[in-house]
Amino acid sequence: MQPYNKHTSIAASMNRANVDTDQIIPKQFLKKVERTGFGQHLFHDWRFTDDAGQINNPDFELNNPKFAGAKILVAGDNFGCGSSREHAPWAIEDYGFNTIISTSFADIFYNNCFKNGILPVVVTAAELDSLMAEIDANQGVEFTVDLEGQSVTTPGGLSISFELDAVRKSNLALGLDDIGQTMQHVDKIGEYEEKHKSLYPWLWANA
Repeated sequence: MQPYNKHTSIAASMNRANVDTDQIIPKQFLKKVERTGFGQHLFHDWRFTDDAGQINNPDFELNNPKFAGAKILVAGDNFGCGSSREHAPWAIEDYGFNTIISTSFADIFYNNCFKNGILPVVVTAAELDSLMAEIDANQGVEFTVDLEGQSVTTPGGLSISFELDAVRKSNLALGLDDIGQTMQHVDKIGEYEEKHKSLYPWLWANA
């Protein structure tokens, strides 16, 4: 997982509420166990007009050329609802987004974002409307997301602060998922195992 750094990036808007995980990554693409390669299928049923994913839908927001290369997705209420598939943040990250801004997220999706290097930012309805309006007025506009300072700033003068759990913030900054966080304590784990082996050698006879 890549460390999350302060960055300035194009912000793409998706002014849709209740975007569920079935739309984020449809079920027919859940055949792989590795985390890579799902970005090409992100929002497949909206992005493409054919089943093979070869013909772009010109009416879909993210097919707007001015949103190319965007790392920030500004979306409507209740983003990531539906099933609990972790493939949804896998697809979002693989596509190129590392930040999602919304007024609310489904709990499981919200938690899965942090495990995959994505920062989900919760803002008020008024703040979301202002962000959407600035994007609509200047498509291709770049916002700055500061993880350390917990803020989103825009060329139009918006400065929005957001709340974030301290542990999750640290893990994002260091690029640590659950396994990476555990491996921070590998020395202590090794010491415990050696002590356990000396106390209960019969449990390790076939290890």
